[in-house]
Amino acid sequence: MTPETFVDIFRHALQVIVMMVAAIILPGLLVGLLVAIFQAATSINEQTLSFLPRLLVTLTTLMFLGHWLVRTLMELMFEMVELIPQVVG
Repeated sequence: MTPETFVDIFRHALQVIVMMVAAIILPGLLVGLLVAIFQAATSINEQTLSFLPRLLVTLTTLMFLGHWLVRTLMELMFEMVELIPQVVG
């Protein structure tokens, strides 16, 4: 196995993982930002006010994107298994 092959495999796997994590985290971050702006505008200093909307958005995102996330992870695993002969040989 050449170093270039290893770097290509690692880069592809890292891109897929970052894309999957971003799909879960970004909606919660956006909702958290909106709630923080609302809290700053109204001077409400309640910690639980920002937690519940982020939790609900994250769970909703997982509910809607769960099928896509599992399919993407399975495709990555199938690609990795197909690359075993190239890596070993």
